[in-house]
Amino acid sequence: MVSRVRVWLNRTYAENVFFMDQLRRNPSDRAVEIHATHGDPDSPVLAAADTADLEPEGLSPAGYVEYALDQCARRGIDVFVPRLHQSAIVRHRADFAAVGTALLAPTPEAVAVFEDKATAYEAVRSVGVPVPPWWRVRTAAELLAAVEELESAGHTACFKPAAGAGGVGFRVITRAPFSLANLAGFPGPHVQLDLVVEALARAGEPVDWLVMPRLEQPEVSVDCLTGPDNVVRLAVGRTKNGRRRGFTLDERWLAPARLIAGGFGLHHLSNIQFRMFGDHPVLLDVNTRPAGGLHQLALCGINAPWAAVQLALGEDPGTVEPPFLGQDYTVVSGPRPLAPVTLPRQRTGPAEVLLPAVPAPAQPASAAQALPL
Repeated sequence: MVSRVRVWLNRTYAENVFFMDQLRRNPSDRAVEIHATHGDPDSPVLAAADTADLEPEGLSPAGYVEYALDQCARRGIDVFVPRLHQSAIVRHRADFAAVGTALLAPTPEAVAVFEDKATAYEAVRSVGVPVPPWWRVRTAAELLAAVEELESAGHTACFKPAAGAGGVGFRVITRAPFSLANLAGFPGPHVQLDLVVEALARAGEPVDWLVMPRLEQPEVSVDCLTGPDNVVRLAVGRTKNGRRRGFTLDERWLAPARLIAGGFGLHHLSNIQFRMFGDHPVLLDVNTRPAGGLHQLALCGINAPWAAVQLALGEDPGTVEPPFLGQDYTVVSGPRPLAPVTLPRQRTGPAEVLLPAVPAPAQPASAAQALPL
């Protein structure tokens, strides 16, 4: 009798409820139990899991590794998919193996290279993968010099943190003055250059940003599955052009992605993103974790999460090729159940000012009559 597989996802993106769904609907018909942890009791991954815990707040990376080892030992975890504190966790792969847990994560060296975008750009450029022009800036003077050089070449400048994920902190520079037009509609990524310079001056401390030209669509995210032998088992591109999404096997995108995934030890699941600089694809970003949209490959007949779990368990799935490419699609939101809240939310920021839980006093009749209808 084949035993069930127990998989743990630590503090991860809400979209990974679909990752969990695919594990349960695996083509091997293998029983899968999923453990999930998060700092937010309202994360849908907690409700989607078979067992779930709230994570302790305030742990150092080393403290989190101890917490994770304890979770794996107590919960009988076979495969751990770490997102939070991935860098610290992968350095202890042998310790997790000692308690019977395989890490579905890259090598420590790969994580270190791609934690910092400037280091990543230098590394991939050294093996022949095209990257956009970029400047690492820490001061207002460096920011202004980079922006002026880009604008003189006819480009729109943008910046993002040198370390970060998910588009957090990405902004597009504009010299148009702040006006009422900026307060109409939904907030966008554009920010006035003078406001950025002023904020830097007020901060009184350096930043760590990359300034680069704004790259054009399409954006292509190549999902890769790579073995510990550095052989890529799966590489499929997901295209994004406005609202329209699709799939591609075009080697313009896949060849450099394979080179990065196999050449830098991006074992298991990774996501390598490209955009256009002029007429040529260039690297945008490298994620050393499963992408939030990985489940979309199901539209091509692929269950990538299960293939990755098999690989982590030493059950090599071999080359994984899509039997077909799904039609173009878009992404819409939908409801997912949440777990009953049985523990208080753990606050990490300043305490919120809460309104008193008492009704407001009734208005005098005269005041009520004076209100416009």
